[in-house]
Amino acid sequence: MALQHPKPVVFDGPAGKLEGLLGPPEHGELAPRAIAVVCHPHPAGGGTMHNTVVYRVAKGLRRAGLAVLRFNFRSVEGSEGEHHGEGLEEGDAEAAVDYLMSLYPRVPLWAGGFSFGSRTIAGLAPRESRIERTFFIALPVKVYECAPIADVQQPGYMLFAGDDDFGTATVLREKFPFLGPNLEIEEIPGTNHFFRGKTPELEERIYAWAVRSLESTD
Repeated sequence: MALQHPKPVVFDGPAGKLEGLLGPPEHGELAPRAIAVVCHPHPAGGGTMHNTVVYRVAKGLRRAGLAVLRFNFRSVEGSEGEHHGEGLEEGDAEAAVDYLMSLYPRVPLWAGGFSFGSRTIAGLAPRESRIERTFFIALPVKVYECAPIADVQQPGYMLFAGDDDFGTATVLREKFPFLGPNLEIEEIPGTNHFFRGKTPELEERIYAWAVRSLESTD
């Protein structure tokens, strides 16, 4: 079966048009088993939907049978609006949820992201009941306020880098000792915030988690 590739899309956000890449399940299943929105890291650090970690996360999910939308937050590349960084990007993520669900209205929705993107979904998920499953890659718990993670009730997956100056699994547990059992936590040792040298392993971890999650709902 032919390999399927992502296609450019444009949709309405709260501050203007947002651009994205919509990838069907990688090997062309007739219908996705779930759908996912993936958010990128901080624009001030050069974060875009083309970031390597974001690409690997999307690829792992698509290999597992999901349709995946990654997109650029407001002000990034061709997306309109001005960067905010203090919560308004949650509206961009919600617009991505709206758009993806308009295409797949009866398919379970997952949402997550990398670094700033994961922090954005941590803020959105507690008040967005359409999100059925979450994933947080390198949540920057050491350097940013990430308190909303304690309010996430959906089943979810958290993956950290062992040598991450922005936060590790140990820091997460120290700051949020009462996180619920709904969040599965893993760590890849010997790599930094950007999973340097370990992005293939990151993709495999995401793929394995997605497969486990889909099997649990069969």
